[in-house]
Amino acid sequence: MELPKNLTIHPKIGDTASPDLLSHVLAQIRLTGDLVYACTLAPGERLALETGVAHVCIVTQSALRIEGSENGTMTIDTGDLMMWQRGAGDLRLTADEVPTTIILCRFLFDTDSLRGLVSALPECIHIRREESAGWLEGIVHFLMIEAGDVQPGAALMVSRLIDLVVIRTLRSWIQQGPASGWLGGLSDARIARALKAIHEQPMQRWSIETLAAIAGMSRSNFCERFAALVGRSPLRYQNEWRLTLAKDLLAKREARVGEIGLSIGYESEAAFSRAYKALFGHSPRVDYRQRSDINWQA
Repeated sequence: MELPKNLTIHPKIGDTASPDLLSHVLAQIRLTGDLVYACTLAPGERLALETGVAHVCIVTQSALRIEGSENGTMTIDTGDLMMWQRGAGDLRLTADEVPTTIILCRFLFDTDSLRGLVSALPECIHIRREESAGWLEGIVHFLMIEAGDVQPGAALMVSRLIDLVVIRTLRSWIQQGPASGWLGGLSDARIARALKAIHEQPMQRWSIETLAAIAGMSRSNFCERFAALVGRSPLRYQNEWRLTLAKDLLAKREARVGEIGLSIGYESEAAFSRAYKALFGHSPRVDYRQRSDINWQA
């Protein structure tokens, strides 16, 4: 059985902490994209989106008006992108005073793949045309080609392209700087260094003092800043990251529940099960049995 440190490929993307950390985190995201289509709305026509399903909406002509947001009325102009990771809810989406053409991508997050990331996202992310210059137009081009393709493998291509759209949207949003929750740590070089250390060496017995030294901060300032940006203490964050890796081990590796618990630092299966259930809402044996059932069916 491989240890969690062997689960993640560590990309070399320059010398800064944030890009490496972002790659670590985004590699843990699992989502399923199943539909891409274009449509044209008549002036004033309302766009109806499926409830509880995530969507990316790209306006290719005219503008889309959004009402009911806590930020008041918003407008998605031509070339803009909007992503709703939990669905549009009670928002009212209506076309401008002229016909509005949009492209919609439908997908679902596996919220257990990285609960900290998904819960840290706002209800909607707005990427303006000038912020997506150089990448969105090219992806949209290939999306529409694959959406209209009937050849074998087209559905997989659409799903992978939606993955790319979502990940690129998240990266652009983080670079804008408004990220809340632990994602805000990516915009703080000092906290990002500590987060990177935790991700690269999850089995290391980190102390607050050592992590503060990596961040180049005093112990008290580090704890306060980390908690403010990440929403949890450094050691709690590390433990949740270990449990996330354990979930991946349960899904992919041939190992018993107790062995996986020991591999991520728990002294007993009971302690591991309690911590796992507290984070994911069910015991590790549930995921273990699901994996066994899949292997048996295969």
